[in-house]
Amino acid sequence: MSRPDESTVLIEGPWTHRSVHARGTRFHIVEAGEGPLVLLLHGFPLFWWSWRHQLVSLPAAGYRAVAVDLRGYGATDKPPRGYDLPALAADATGLIRALGETGAVVVGHGWGGLIAWTMAALEPKTVRRLVPVASPHPLRLRSALRSDLFGQMRASGHALGFQLPFLPEHRLTTDGAALVGRMLDEWSGPAWPDEEVSRTYREAFGILNVAHCALEYHRWFARSQLRPDGLRYARAMRAEIETPTLHLHGALDRRMLPRTAQGSGLHVAAPYRWRLIEGAGHFPHEERPEEFDTELISWLADPEPDR
Repeated sequence: MSRPDESTVLIEGPWTHRSVHARGTRFHIVEAGEGPLVLLLHGFPLFWWSWRHQLVSLPAAGYRAVAVDLRGYGATDKPPRGYDLPALAADATGLIRALGETGAVVVGHGWGGLIAWTMAALEPKTVRRLVPVASPHPLRLRSALRSDLFGQMRASGHALGFQLPFLPEHRLTTDGAALVGRMLDEWSGPAWPDEEVSRTYREAFGILNVAHCALEYHRWFARSQLRPDGLRYARAMRAEIETPTLHLHGALDRRMLPRTAQGSGLHVAAPYRWRLIEGAGHFPHEERPEEFDTELISWLADPEPDR
């Protein structure tokens, strides 16, 4: 069987594909609609397609929705470096400017959420509103990994295995990326994903170098805990978030526990709203898109969101 190539992720729909250059990197973006910019950042082990529902609902509500393949994923460039959170946040900030805007609503799931939190702390003027999905504040996550050994640390056990060289890449891509399919099954709520969705993500993960690049995110986060760059990052993230924030989380999330994410509001000085999506696991925007979009779009429409 031949290896999937980048054309695998050029899925047709009511949207447009194109490449945008930012910070010396070519990013594959998918966009639809006109109006205020909403930048959609995917998580692991996904790609831009995880936002396919929002690429319909947001334009219908009057927004310009742009979903991007993050550095190392899909049809975006896969350079050897730049997988630390400050660099990834700078990627997204550069992308906003390359799209002709000075700021955007930033919606990020999982790793995309960690990037969004980082943008709001390090480049606050570029984030007009912040929507982390299944993603605690990075300092909250660091704390939970140390203090909740039988909860969040156990839930993150796969990331410990990712620290090994070479072997994790092989395990993620062997047998048609079957491990990716198992992670989707184990981290989600009931009745998701179906076979078509699982196959789409497994094929996208088979693109050359995607598995390695995706693992570099996890490797930096783990190895930076006691390194100077990680300590500098943690100090910078103590800055209070001055951006209105909607925090969405699946009530059945077994990958990023709701109790880990709760308390992230302590880092937010602006209005902060926490919402659980009932019946959803780690992928609420895909598992329960109608409930997710109702929460998101009604909050965006509110000129002064309360807590």
